Amino acid sequence: MQTGSIDLAALPTFTPDQWEGGTHELRLHGTRITVQAAPGAVAAAAEDTDTVVLAATTATEVTIRLDVPLGDAAGFWHPNAGWERTLPADWSPWRSVSLVDSAPAGCLFDTAGRSVLAFAADRVVRQTAVRFGVSEEHKRFGVWLRFPLAAGESCRVRLAAPGTTLAAALRELRDWFGALPGGTPLPTPDFGRTPVYSTWYAFAQDVTAAGVEREAAIAAELGCGQLFLDDGWQLHGDGRGYAGCGDWTADPAKFPDLRAHVETVRGLGLRYTAWIAPLLLGERSAAHRDWARFAPHHVHRLDCRILDPRHAEVREHVVGLCRGVVAEYGLDGLKIDFLDEATAYGLAPAPDGAGPGYVADVGEAMALLLTRLREELHGLRGDDFVIELRQRYTGPAMTAYGNLLRAIDCPADAVANRVRTLDIAMLAPGGAVHSDMLMWDPDGAPEVLARQIHGALHSVPQISARLTGLSGPHRRALAFWLSTWRRLSPALTGGHYEPGRPDELYPQVTARHDDQYVVTAYTDRPVTLPAEPWHALTLVNASTAGRLLLDVRGAARRVRIEAYDAAGRPQPELLIDLPEGLHSVAVPTGGLCHVTEVAG
Repeated sequence: MQTGSIDLAALPTFTPDQWEGGTHELRLHGTRITVQAAPGAVAAAAEDTDTVVLAATTATEVTIRLDVPLGDAAGFWHPNAGWERTLPADWSPWRSVSLVDSAPAGCLFDTAGRSVLAFAADRVVRQTAVRFGVSEEHKRFGVWLRFPLAAGESCRVRLAAPGTTLAAALRELRDWFGALPGGTPLPTPDFGRTPVYSTWYAFAQDVTAAGVEREAAIAAELGCGQLFLDDGWQLHGDGRGYAGCGDWTADPAKFPDLRAHVETVRGLGLRYTAWIAPLLLGERSAAHRDWARFAPHHVHRLDCRILDPRHAEVREHVVGLCRGVVAEYGLDGLKIDFLDEATAYGLAPAPDGAGPGYVADVGEAMALLLTRLREELHGLRGDDFVIELRQRYTGPAMTAYGNLLRAIDCPADAVANRVRTLDIAMLAPGGAVHSDMLMWDPDGAPEVLARQIHGALHSVPQISARLTGLSGPHRRALAFWLSTWRRLSPALTGGHYEPGRPDELYPQVTARHDDQYVVTAYTDRPVTLPAEPWHALTLVNASTAGRLLLDVRGAARRVRIEAYDAAGRPQPELLIDLPEGLHSVAVPTGGLCHVTEVAG
């Protein structure tokens, strides 16, 4: 039976003909593009200097190979790269991308961090099989895209011109994604770009209205603009499993009047978002009796079933659940979790007796579901509403359905937060990129807290600690960094990023907005001062060294340096001359300095 998906397990990891010619061969930007399909089934041509278009005359399965000489290639980036950022072999396994799992895009980069082959495909909804790697025999790097095309269907592949930084190449592809039909990003209200207080790492599922309100009062004082109520608010929300999910009504023992509680928190100055996982169906829920037949797949690690969104009935049910929760409790947003679990139905055959509106492809089904959800919530709240999505479903196409894009869970891992937020930001045509929730050792030094902030610095930070129990030094340090973040946020979240090589885990991030510059140094390497005029320059010492090395090029500068340690305590001010060359400036580890150019 038709499933609309490709069985990756049935695709061999290597075949001798994968490097052979095909029915068409084109060249763009030094990249050889080979199309392999049934003879006469596909027409292929360059649409412009950057784009190739394939059009199917009959139904067929297509494989596109993009390949370039190895040159000085150092690594390959893609949206789901995780820690795999070096060069795999061309016998690496196939992987799937679709609307709720990554995106059809990637970039081969060299040792200088420059783009060698940067590509994107417009198959952002339906499943595409992707693989990539180095040929031992041909000394070339190849990318393969494999997918079915129906008669009359087309596919476009976009290439960014090589030689720019990886970030610049991805920004070009990001803009192209945003201009695709249906790709217009969901508007993001101003409050969606303010720091968040999240209950998850602070409370886990042990949340109560009174406890949350105490934390919310302090969060507002510290500069947060949103509160996210995570898992545990709902009936049967306990045990760290999801066997109770499905009904999405407030637990009366924890939240006797959730709507009134929401209004109380809003009165403190925080907008209110609640967690929901509408595809999860647990046996303890009342909904299980009516909906289990639409959820045949059981996930042991989650202790629940997954609703199959290919059914029109499921899509309407999920949209109704989400709309009902927002309307009943007066929410400002939804944190929608576990949408990627829908991929479990990628190879599942259509059940006997599937009703009207059944869709075989999971990506298409999820697009229909999310479109209806967007319409319903817009009708309810207009643009003054946020929807949080998290990796792996933060690809560029998902910004049409969600306006907050969060890094996947990485508790206390500042490096992972840095890498994941920057990965999202470089390819997201809209929305606000959010960090995973920040937690730290409450008995650690202020540098421990600062390190977590640094990992989230170039995104919207989500704080998740018991603020009522913070020590004095931690509270002052947190207040300092949140105040600093808000002041620098135009550059940190809305500006132009240059983070360096992905395989080095983005060692130094330069961000700018107009003439505001922020450079975050995660390693002890020189910071090149901007050659162009700048009004405000902030250097963050996120390394373990007690200094910053400044690389001055061109004319000498006279500058004032105002440094602070990790706890926000000011250091003696410096007024120094910086002739061309390298200069070591004392900045406490975990601290920062503001640099101002002075006359004379």
